[in-house]
Amino acid sequence: MPNHLIAIDQGTTSTRAIVFDAQLKPHATAQRELKQIYPAPGWVEHDSEEIWQATVATVREAMATAGLGEKDIAGIGITNQRETSVIWDRATANPIYNAIVWQDRRTADYCEALRAAGHEPEIAAKSGLLLDPYFSASKIAWLLDNVEGARAKAEAGKLAFGSIDSFLLWRLTGGKVHATDATNAARTNLLDISTGAWDDGLCEIFGVPQSLLPEVRDCAGEFGVTTPELFGGPIRILGMAGDQQAATIGQGCFSPGMMKSTYGTGCFVLLNTGDQRVTSRNRLLTTIAYQLDGKRTYALEGAIFIAGAAVQWLRDGLKVIAASSEVNALAASADPAEQVYMVPAFVGLGAPYWDPQARGAIFGLTRNSGAPEIARAALDAVGYQTRDLLEAMHADWPAAGAARTILRVDGGMTSSDAAMQFLADILASPVDRPVVMETTALGAAYLAGRAAGLCPDLDGFAAQWRLDRRFEPEMDAQMRETKYAGWKDAVRRTLS
Repeated sequence: MPNHLIAIDQGTTSTRAIVFDAQLKPHATAQRELKQIYPAPGWVEHDSEEIWQATVATVREAMATAGLGEKDIAGIGITNQRETSVIWDRATANPIYNAIVWQDRRTADYCEALRAAGHEPEIAAKSGLLLDPYFSASKIAWLLDNVEGARAKAEAGKLAFGSIDSFLLWRLTGGKVHATDATNAARTNLLDISTGAWDDGLCEIFGVPQSLLPEVRDCAGEFGVTTPELFGGPIRILGMAGDQQAATIGQGCFSPGMMKSTYGTGCFVLLNTGDQRVTSRNRLLTTIAYQLDGKRTYALEGAIFIAGAAVQWLRDGLKVIAASSEVNALAASADPAEQVYMVPAFVGLGAPYWDPQARGAIFGLTRNSGAPEIARAALDAVGYQTRDLLEAMHADWPAAGAARTILRVDGGMTSSDAAMQFLADILASPVDRPVVMETTALGAAYLAGRAAGLCPDLDGFAAQWRLDRRFEPEMDAQMRETKYAGWKDAVRRTLS
């Protein structure tokens, strides 16, 4: 019997494939970097064909490295960068335009016009989301209105929309399946998260024909099979979840009140609220954490657009480091007397501010300030932004704030002990880093394994979670509040 699983982890900066065994231990990994395309200020795109080619190549390489054939693979799980939007021709499977990335802000004016027309209350009430360029619906509207002939073809049923999960599923199945899962659908501004169905009123607001949209399914189940020529034979596709929800699953955050934060290109904090759909009063998002056996579990989410991307900017923009891993040593050499703040609003500010017009700024520079102080400020900004989110979450759902918050963390930045210690210090809460850091891919693999009958139920999977290190707060309370007050002042000066 096949006893291995493959997770396709299609992220913002790279595409990876990881082979897991039935005990969910990784055995082989393949990765390809993804080119970032910036056609105009605030615009971010990806080449969908590059994503597709990298997906096939990494799956093949990971299988070869593990010495496995298609008959050894029980199932594939897909996790993806959410909100990134692709529209393709149903007949040719060719995208009509580059993928518009979740970070893209080109539709800010369009969203503002909808807000001025009074649509945001209905959008928030149904979708749980705010009216913002971040989400897919305004991107779909832009594509339909700016690509020649697109709207007419869409209304004729000749085009298909999806975030990257749906696009890959279409290609993997040879165009046989146009589907998504509830977590990705919940990021479009078009799904009523109480019913789990596309909403006629929301589609009308954004001018999106429902024929364009994929079928919404559970996160674990039959999504189709790959065409035989891709990997030597057909392989079942059994799991799907947006990257942040997949990380929530991979972290075993299945009980209400559990919280995880992923530090990759951006930072995303999810708080499990169980079957209770909590409405935020502090401009957080209400979303679907996962949907299994037809049952939706909800979460409060805070999104920070720039986390690890600030380190990439130090490397690629300022060129003060040659590799991202060098940021820790550079930051450690900073003068502690310098109080430099970086507000990394390169593509606007996310929760709880939601200011698409804000732009990045550095405050507190003196003649003694240099690259070390800016590097330190880039790392510290992650902690400050996370505190912004946790304070908003506790205000929205006091039940979560009543107990001692323990934050489970994952993502590339969590390898920095200095960044994680500052996070614990500024939150005044413990921060738990797991043994298995690839929690996003792990979550996707678990979903596929659950559908294949290889993996245990949620409780059994959660019991397998293992701690690598707990960071306890060490900072003096007065120092903590002084630093945070400086951050709030810097943000106030940055807001548009």
